[in-house]
Amino acid sequence: MKRMNWNVILGLLAWTLMVHLVGDGGAMAGDSKTDWNQFRGPNRDNLSKETGLADRWPEGGPELLQTITGIGEGYASVSLVGELMYTMGNVDGGEQIIALNRTTGEVVWKTRNGDEYREGQGNGPRGTPTVVDGMVFALGGNGDLSCLNASTGEVVWHINILKEFGGGNITWGISESVLIDDGKVICSPGGSDATVVALNAKTGKVVWKSKVPEQPQASYASPVVATIGKVKQYVIFTSKGICGVRAKDGEPLWGQNASSNGTANCATPIVVDNYVFSSSDYGTGAELVELKAQGNAVKATQIYFTKDMKNHHGGMVLLDGYVYGSNGDMLSCVKLKTGEPAWRERGMKGSVAYADQKIIFRNEQGPIVLLAADSSEYKELGRFEQPDRSGRPAWSHPVIADGKLYLRDQDKLLVYNVK
Repeated sequence: MKRMNWNVILGLLAWTLMVHLVGDGGAMAGDSKTDWNQFRGPNRDNLSKETGLADRWPEGGPELLQTITGIGEGYASVSLVGELMYTMGNVDGGEQIIALNRTTGEVVWKTRNGDEYREGQGNGPRGTPTVVDGMVFALGGNGDLSCLNASTGEVVWHINILKEFGGGNITWGISESVLIDDGKVICSPGGSDATVVALNAKTGKVVWKSKVPEQPQASYASPVVATIGKVKQYVIFTSKGICGVRAKDGEPLWGQNASSNGTANCATPIVVDNYVFSSSDYGTGAELVELKAQGNAVKATQIYFTKDMKNHHGGMVLLDGYVYGSNGDMLSCVKLKTGEPAWRERGMKGSVAYADQKIIFRNEQGPIVLLAADSSEYKELGRFEQPDRSGRPAWSHPVIADGKLYLRDQDKLLVYNVK
């Protein structure tokens, strides 16, 4: 008789109770205005619902409320749900998933995900935990994927997606922040017959495997949901281009590669209505693709390609028909429907997040800038230099929630009052 794994059983019981309490939808119960439950926020668009934020920053920047340490090496950002915040880092000789008290910053629990990921451009995990229905899902730099109880850190299930599905690690480490949708975990092992997989979120068992044409490897971007006509799909930026796979069975639906480069595709695509905007750097650019449902199939047609938005890994935001993001080393604003540039500001390569008619920009070399979300002009409303910078580029994306700005810099998490 097989021995029962009581950790798994207890974890599943906790899951069942949580789902009963909050329902089986796609997001954790709580105040959506104060929570930020995954990479790029609740809708994966880097748009915060915060209001009442300061219209300008004083000289020296907003008030620094907390400097939290002990989270280790890594580029993971932070997710916030309820009383806890979640991140990942190389700590105590391993890659750890970490929960912190949102008020005090103290470590509530810490669970090993796998071996440390080490690489010359910077050690530590790259992905950000996703928190849904009382569970934390975190994918590390070596391909280790864990599902944990969000309150206790107990392991519900764990696999290595590269070993399980025959994928190989990529140059700078697996960087995807997994998507949880309709009870499934969506991730990209990049295996020969499993470009993308859907796993049962409760058990980690395979729901479907998707073999995308040309058998691309994983890249560095994270998946998003799109529904075109009646066809729900997941949009993935692989090593060879963007593609859509059908949500119910993983069937590849379409693909485009004009925005892809041969080195690293990092920026999460933007989906709006029946359009997908994708971009990469290394001299490439961006394309807008229109999707049209044809029964159970989807046809993709390129609307344009532009060199005016070459976004590396800082991500983009879409506001009122305009895309904001770094174009190489320039912060740029382009019109979504045409790709026409509205304005550019040099010397600003980094990541962006939006809240309350304003954009917070984090330069990868350190300065944090507040600017108006204005497509007519670049209008700066304040800036400051982060204190006690690490020696690494500031690649972790900013988070805006509950009137606060969260900035991860390796072993430090800085929390600012931006009200």
